[in-house]
Amino acid sequence: MDINKVLAEEFKLRQEQIDNTIALFDDGKTIPFVARYRKEATGSLDDQILREIFDRMTYLRNLEKRKEEITALIDEQGKLTDELKLAISNARTLVEAEDIYRPFKPKRKTRAGIAREKGLEPLAVFIMEQNKGADPNAEAAKYIDAEKGVETAEDALAGASDIIAEDISDDAELRKMLRAYFMKNGVIISKASDENAESVYENYYDFSEPVAKTANHRILALDRGEKEEFLKVSIASPDDTPAAMCANRYVKNQSACASVVEAAADDSYKRLIFPSIEREIRSALTENAAEQAIKVFSENLRQLLLQPPIKNTVTLGLDPGFRTGCKVAVVDHTGKVLYTDVVHISMGSAERIEKEKQKLKRIIISQKVNTIAIGNGTASRESEAVVAEIVKEIDQKVSYMVVSEAGASVYSASKLAAEEFPDYDVSLRSAVSIARRLQDPLAELVKIEPKAIGVGQYQHDMPKARLNEALGGVVESCVNSVGVDLNTSSQALLSYVAGINSSIAKNIVAYREENGEFTDRKELLKVPKLGKKAYEQCAGFLRVRNGKNPLDNTAVHPESYDAAMKLISECGFSLADISAGKSGDIKSIAEKIGIPAISKKLDIGVPTLRDIVSELQKPGRDLRDELPPPLMRSGDIMEIGDLKEGMEFMGTVRNVIDFGVFVDIGVHEDGLVHISQICNRYIKHPLEAVKVGEIVKVRVLSVDVKKKRISLTMRLDEASAARK
Repeated sequence: MDINKVLAEEFKLRQEQIDNTIALFDDGKTIPFVARYRKEATGSLDDQILREIFDRMTYLRNLEKRKEEITALIDEQGKLTDELKLAISNARTLVEAEDIYRPFKPKRKTRAGIAREKGLEPLAVFIMEQNKGADPNAEAAKYIDAEKGVETAEDALAGASDIIAEDISDDAELRKMLRAYFMKNGVIISKASDENAESVYENYYDFSEPVAKTANHRILALDRGEKEEFLKVSIASPDDTPAAMCANRYVKNQSACASVVEAAADDSYKRLIFPSIEREIRSALTENAAEQAIKVFSENLRQLLLQPPIKNTVTLGLDPGFRTGCKVAVVDHTGKVLYTDVVHISMGSAERIEKEKQKLKRIIISQKVNTIAIGNGTASRESEAVVAEIVKEIDQKVSYMVVSEAGASVYSASKLAAEEFPDYDVSLRSAVSIARRLQDPLAELVKIEPKAIGVGQYQHDMPKARLNEALGGVVESCVNSVGVDLNTSSQALLSYVAGINSSIAKNIVAYREENGEFTDRKELLKVPKLGKKAYEQCAGFLRVRNGKNPLDNTAVHPESYDAAMKLISECGFSLADISAGKSGDIKSIAEKIGIPAISKKLDIGVPTLRDIVSELQKPGRDLRDELPPPLMRSGDIMEIGDLKEGMEFMGTVRNVIDFGVFVDIGVHEDGLVHISQICNRYIKHPLEAVKVGEIVKVRVLSVDVKKKRISLTMRLDEASAARK
């Protein structure tokens, strides 16, 4: 297989793009580096497409390796033919390759294997010929041998039938046909293990649906229900077609031998083929559903990590609790901890709560707090009520936001948190983390295992290695897209920069602590274990603010500094102008001169030139600043019981799943906007219309206070028209 050619066809790209991309991967270049700094070679492919190409390339290379192994294993048995070689070569999936190898694979002791040991294979061959005049019983009588355990002709026929059944079950082409049939026509059926048992899976206690139409989230729900022993799940055919397919493929006529073959084919299907195919179909459905869930989780995580930071504010993080009180941590605009305490505002007598409220008020005033981040866990509602009162009562401008605590406890108890805050207990570390996630979601959330962040569905049921790989790729993509401050970033954040592993990240922090702040990017080469190759990969993603060279505070790669300097001069500016922010509209000037002309004069590609122009236009820019700010609150909270049908709110999308989105409208319980209520046009998935962190306007459709369920719609114009 020409893997590069296959990739070009599958991704509908020019062969040159694929060839260059694969060559860069093979040379050890990272995906973020290739996406940003090798656009001329790849045709400006973005990091998500590059990651898909890399994953597919890896799969195809593993497939080729396995095909070589299978060819060698069959050859060792002396059974390799030109026909088999061609079939193995043409296999396009691992399943197809394994099906071809199936007849030659060493088997555990089977009924057919025992029959072969008894010398019954020639009888099976005789029957399979299906000569019209042949008598299978008479032929079988010739194989009676008490010493071999063949007592009667019936024993011989049974053994030969077992051999035929196994040979039929090893037919790669037949298995391929049956898999395709079940994927198109099969039905997935679910029954309750105990009809009287109460569970969240009651909708699936008597459930059936065509395999081809079963939504991915239902596949995952069925899998979990079966795993928790509430459900019994199976695959079925709507008719006898699969069994007939097996018989029709092998029965040649209406002879006596053909009747034996037909019975063996039926046995093969029921005993050997169907159980195996059912497992394969279930496995394929789960794999597809998991891959889709991982994609949704990945996109949600991307949007969450790229939420705009709340800059230049003093932030108070509040980790709510009842018995142990609410932990308080105040951090400055850089995330440095200024103050910690505990207030008991969520439990106790009215007198005590009022006293603790006044204490919290004094902290807010004395520490000059601008923003408050309240964790959404236990006692969050009670804590928010007190904070809302304080915000109304004090003169200084303070706003608050309820933020997700997901993963905060995991981080607080981690080795990383202990190293970062050795003098604080676990609960206070959590309060610091909550404050910092409002200030800079990306910098704080990278410290937490991605799957613990909680913006997906069934993430704990996903293949761990694949989930970690996909989510790690998202974090890496976000970190490198935004860029990292070399002098303030944590080890956790640095470790996601292209070309830097956790060991090098630790060395960077150690070097910084020992030698003071970095003054230019080249100083990175003095960091232990950070060689020229790693420097090439990481340099463009690391920022040195207020350093010797203003270009070090941009995404311009050091390899392009000469070109950047010539461009600055060509447009009538100096490096000092760039440093002082006096470059004016360098982009307009460059475009007026002509990007192609400058590209030719500087001997640099047009995509790279455009990137350099963009960086010089806004040195040190943060792409997140261009996004709408998060929705902050300043009092007027409601309870779920206060909601009425028709009420409208501005809310924040907290999670996107296959069948809808959950929106925070400030009543502690997130409301669900079903996919049918997201927009007026047809969409296959909510991600086509809405993303995590987006501010949306919603209307209440219904409220179930007892079950704490809120149904919302985003189709406001349609709803308004209906009322009129």
